[in-house]
Amino acid sequence: EEFSLEILDDLDWCLDQLEAIQTHRSVGDLATSKFKRMLTKELSHLAESSKSGSQISEYISNTFLVVRRDVFCRKNFDKSNKLKRIWREKIVVIMFKNITCNRSAVETMIVISIHVRRLDKMMNGSLTDWNLSVFTLDKMTNGRSLTVMAYTIFKQRDLTKKFNIPHATLLSYLALVEGHYNPMASYHNHIHATDVTHAVHVILKKAPLLDVFTDLEILSVIFSSIIHDVDHPGLTNNHLINTNSELALMYNDESVLENHHLAVAFKLMQRNQCDIFCNVPPKIRQRIRKMTIDMVLATDMSKHMSLLADMKTMVETKKVSGTGLQLSENYNERIQVLKCLLHCADLCNPAKHLPIYSQWIERVMQEFFNQGDIERDLGLDISPMCDRHTASVEKSQVGFIDFIVQPLWETWAELVDPYCNDILDEIETNRNYFQLLSDNNETSP
Repeated sequence: EEFSLEILDDLDWCLDQLEAIQTHRSVGDLATSKFKRMLTKELSHLAESSKSGSQISEYISNTFLVVRRDVFCRKNFDKSNKLKRIWREKIVVIMFKNITCNRSAVETMIVISIHVRRLDKMMNGSLTDWNLSVFTLDKMTNGRSLTVMAYTIFKQRDLTKKFNIPHATLLSYLALVEGHYNPMASYHNHIHATDVTHAVHVILKKAPLLDVFTDLEILSVIFSSIIHDVDHPGLTNNHLINTNSELALMYNDESVLENHHLAVAFKLMQRNQCDIFCNVPPKIRQRIRKMTIDMVLATDMSKHMSLLADMKTMVETKKVSGTGLQLSENYNERIQVLKCLLHCADLCNPAKHLPIYSQWIERVMQEFFNQGDIERDLGLDISPMCDRHTASVEKSQVGFIDFIVQPLWETWAELVDPYCNDILDEIETNRNYFQLLSDNNETSP
């Protein structure tokens, strides 16, 4: 009987999709609906398996499936006043304030130039090493890893020359952006931006992509990776929306953080000697801005299933045509691959060697727990995986890899890079490690 009901349910869904086709829904939308449905089914089974499985299922649903939950407040609680107090005490959100740089452009250039020489000597050309430790790099550069990484990439790719970017202006802007990453955020800080920027650079160096993108597209995706989380408060979009934060009100609950990152990045460019695109023609400048906006907005994790569905659709098209990755001049097609590239780079932690991956896990869980502590103080329901007393870290990583990371990277391999088996193997190795830890935790008394 249960099997029959499931078949009827599937038939109802098929009829809905046929009706949707008649109302001119795109293939991408239909694919997104299909994958969301499949993931929802798998998550429901996970939720039924155990209490920790339920929490992990809820976290993945809330983060990647655009499911928003209501907030519960205790009685007789002055939420607005306490919200403002905790926001001031625990969160650093610098919004368009006129902060003066500690160093002049010339002084910054001298300091960074010294670091770049040390970087070149220490790394010995290993900037394309997938497992380069950005934590070591950050210590070596005295907390200036993003400026050093971005400046080095711009120089190696000759982007300063191709787009006539003054070196002093580039350094001033990079230092300013890095200074606007929130040091109180244990995960979404300048080191994460360094890691994502490095990952984008390495992926672009892969053989299948060497001659695919224009210099303008390469500049745009590298720039997007640098600024994609600037001024992140260390809180999720759902938390900001559920607490009626100023940012959520400003952006009408839509990709709140991503809109904020973009606004801050472009606003900082208006500072004196910080406009890195000052010598770029207006039309080209607008194209950079449009691509950057499209890519950074796509880093909203609630867009994950849509991106994955679009990638799957492109994979099927590639199979039918029997060719490799051949992008037309169509903007939508090209930006779609760039969005996916940045998204893969943003979710590259489980694809790194275990010691590096483990450091990122520790950081992201600390950020989650900090949010959970704030929600507990406010009398709110604690977000999934944010309760330091109940979260199952090992099991959450297994679920994160199984439902999100592995399908994403496998699809990327099918679409773009069939030679990234080392990345897929690393993901599988890490997944098995945390599965073993999870199993041991469940069997221990």
